[in-house]
Amino acid sequence: MSTPPRRTGRLLLTLAAAGALLLSGCSGSSGGGANVDYTVLPDESGTPVPGGVATIALTPGLAPNYIFPYPPAEVSGTVIARGMLWRALYRPSGTGDSLADEATSLAELPETSEDGKTTTITMKDFSWSNGKPITADDVVFSFDVLKAAIAKSPANWSFYTPGQFPDGVTASAPDPQTLVLQFEKAYNPSYVMSMLQLLYVLPSDDWAIAEDGGELLDYTKPENAAAIYDYLTSQSEDQSTFADNPLWKIVSGPYTLKAFEPSTGSYSLEPNPEYSGPGEHTLEEVDFKAFTSASAVLNQFKAGELTVGTLDSGYASQIPELQKQGYHVYGAAAPARFDALFINFKNTVDGFDRVIAQRYVRQALQHLIDQPGYIKSRGVYNGAGAENYSPDGADSPFPVEFGENPPYPYDPEAAKQLLTDHGWTVDESGTTCTDPGTAEHQCGEGIEQGQKIAFSIASANTPAYVGARDLAFVSEAKKLGIEIDVVTKSLNYMYANYGNTFSPDKANEWAMQDFGPLYNAAGYPTSNTVFNTDGTFNLGSYANPAADEAINASTFGLQPEALRDEATLLAEDLPALFFPTPHTLVVWKDSLSGPPATFHALLSFIYSPEQWYFTEEQQS
Repeated sequence: MSTPPRRTGRLLLTLAAAGALLLSGCSGSSGGGANVDYTVLPDESGTPVPGGVATIALTPGLAPNYIFPYPPAEVSGTVIARGMLWRALYRPSGTGDSLADEATSLAELPETSEDGKTTTITMKDFSWSNGKPITADDVVFSFDVLKAAIAKSPANWSFYTPGQFPDGVTASAPDPQTLVLQFEKAYNPSYVMSMLQLLYVLPSDDWAIAEDGGELLDYTKPENAAAIYDYLTSQSEDQSTFADNPLWKIVSGPYTLKAFEPSTGSYSLEPNPEYSGPGEHTLEEVDFKAFTSASAVLNQFKAGELTVGTLDSGYASQIPELQKQGYHVYGAAAPARFDALFINFKNTVDGFDRVIAQRYVRQALQHLIDQPGYIKSRGVYNGAGAENYSPDGADSPFPVEFGENPPYPYDPEAAKQLLTDHGWTVDESGTTCTDPGTAEHQCGEGIEQGQKIAFSIASANTPAYVGARDLAFVSEAKKLGIEIDVVTKSLNYMYANYGNTFSPDKANEWAMQDFGPLYNAAGYPTSNTVFNTDGTFNLGSYANPAADEAINASTFGLQPEALRDEATLLAEDLPALFFPTPHTLVVWKDSLSGPPATFHALLSFIYSPEQWYFTEEQQS
């Protein structure tokens, strides 16, 4: 669900409920022998003290470099404060109680016709920071600008699949408070909601221009919408103007941009006094600080320099010390998150494409991933993780058919048997195909006599558990004579270069990649765009007509079991190799408080600092 905007957008798309711990029902372990209970969400407490600056740690390696909410693919854009400056039509709840947070969404929940082809939406009484009302016309404007971006390049929207939303969708505003969406073919209403949570609403009365001081254009004309899109993206080219450009001062969210540091990606927000959603804006400023490593974040926590952030699960043993220093720590498996080795089915180096096309090979490799062992290991997850074998994530509301009995659990002997049963001679010095051919007991189509199983893994340099689990997998594979070369890369480099949908010329540079987590929409965690053949986030060119059919059924169908069937098929066919899900560990000073749901939502990186407050006179 991009070029870097696609990758970053998909990576940070986080909606819905927190996953339950799957460690025999117990709390997380510190990895140092002592059990640490971080599963209890603290209650709201204390008397608010006006003022104070909250400093929040950005995810290491994901410093923003763009401000317009729909960055073009070629800029490798990570957007500043997405959701805090400009709201999407619906904001994710982050709690699992519903698909959307009704209080902070710009509209009432949608009403869908029986045939699924018409959705009617009533706007709420929200306003722009310049005092103008946010209307249905603003949503139509945003919709038309988005379509212009896609028309310019399908890679310009992270979540676009040709023939799907917004293709075949017409948006109209019969009056300022009413938005009507007409669909050429019916969509699952939950899928539509997940798309509308990605539709950032833009101010039509101020942004429907194609030049500085230009006249307002009729954005319903595609040529005008294209010109508007070109102008708005051009205004994002100079990072030094982000905090001063009057365009970007017109926001719908609780904050405006106060300062941005182009050299680091750190930025500061100040309250939008016209924001009409929940929250008293007791904080005078919110600073987001960029980091290049998880260890640097930990050091800043220890130094008392951070108010809020996430802790790499590899540092779970540090939880007791942080608690002693006056921090709350809360964690669980983030909803609809899955961690995987993404497979590049187009990589032809050493015949990898022919080998990995064989499902039994993928099954054997999955059998080499010791999910329970990784979770317990002090060197990998340090006890802070949950087993997961599907793209739906741990504790999905749409559970896979196999339940708690994964199709390919850790079993090196089963892995060896799969290979020997299909014509491979397994030897620690190198496993080779000795019975080529296409019969059931042979190596498979295109695999020649003497073919070896050898490939590379591009491994993200942060967080720490990524490299640790990759090396653990490589060590296990080596015992079966499978040679894997691990190459460490920065996250930003991987986001920019390792995806066949946006960087096909790099296809032979990576055979598998581990960039950490990927989040589906937890309220409706379909793998649409990720594992369908034409999906724009189909990084490794996985293609399976049965998977396409299952994904289409969950996207367009109304059957409640469709999403379960989709996830089960993908878990069994293995378009990627599944790792355990590390627990997201949220850390914040105990002098900061607010509604518990807002801290729970940090599992999904949904920030609501407008609802937080300090409870002590001295803040840092």
